[in-house]
Amino acid sequence: MPVPCVRVPVEDGEATRQRLADADLLVDEYAITHEDGSLYIPVSDPDTVPEDLAVVDYDAPERETPTTPADILGFEPTCERLGDVVILDEDDPERARDVADAVMASDVRAKTVVNRASKVKGTERVRDWDVLAGDGTASSEASRGSEDERRESSGTETVHTEYGCEFELDLAEVYFSPRLATERHRVVEQVAVGEHAFDMFAGVGPYAIPMAEAGATVVATDINETAVEYLRRNARRNDVADRVTAIAGDVRETASEYADWADRIVMNLPHTADEFLDTAVALAGDDCVIHYYDFQHENDLFGPGEAAIRDAAEPAYDVTIENTRTVRSYAPHELNVVLDARLTRQ
Repeated sequence: MPVPCVRVPVEDGEATRQRLADADLLVDEYAITHEDGSLYIPVSDPDTVPEDLAVVDYDAPERETPTTPADILGFEPTCERLGDVVILDEDDPERARDVADAVMASDVRAKTVVNRASKVKGTERVRDWDVLAGDGTASSEASRGSEDERRESSGTETVHTEYGCEFELDLAEVYFSPRLATERHRVVEQVAVGEHAFDMFAGVGPYAIPMAEAGATVVATDINETAVEYLRRNARRNDVADRVTAIAGDVRETASEYADWADRIVMNLPHTADEFLDTAVALAGDDCVIHYYDFQHENDLFGPGEAAIRDAAEPAYDVTIENTRTVRSYAPHELNVVLDARLTRQ
């Protein structure tokens, strides 16, 4: 029986599927089908599909219901996927092992299941992980090998796809949050061809790489040298190495040659971004948008960030707050927010 489907070229399939998932338009009852170089992605409400996507009637097959971890456990576990690594956040070690075993026994595509073993810590923003199942659970021999062998055997290295870009990374060595995919895409959609974009805390490149793919010339810095190594790999992997300059070190000490250069600056370091605003202002060109991320109490989500930006930029620049947005919950009564601030030189 024909059902409404979005038809896209195969090479655009993952990015389109992600867009439809973010809009809650995917249909689980029917399978995504490949035919003659196109993917047909079943959707629930064709009238709300973005106008740039083609909707057609297609005889998509009914999807066979896969076995999920919830089917095995009898409850829905909290987990997220990063490439072929499944991430848990369980305080009870026994429950964590049960969930990991259920993930591996289910139809979920997973190489490894890990559990968070610490909070994000240090200037390099990494955390500890317990590898519970899959690759990395028996790596004592590899632990005596080279650094690349240790990473491969750790079970924490993976390749994550986000809006059509691929990111190679090691969870144990770098910071990466798949939960911020929609926010990253929101910023990238604002990028114009020919822009100068500066990512001050770039990690493995989840902002920098797609901004370059959108046509910007990008400078990306990070204090974590391993993250910068992955950033360079990812620039090559996504064919944008000619538009990405990756610099390892504290941006306050490494970016002086880019003074007055940037049309757009990403400051995704919510705990301490205010300490780097003087550097951001020094990097800003005559007309520059700063995406400033912050953690704030729900009683005043955007006031402290705006005050900090104005204190750093005025009177040299006029400051206009063009957009404010809550990104996600962070802690009780505390939220991760972003302010899009336009700086116009006086």
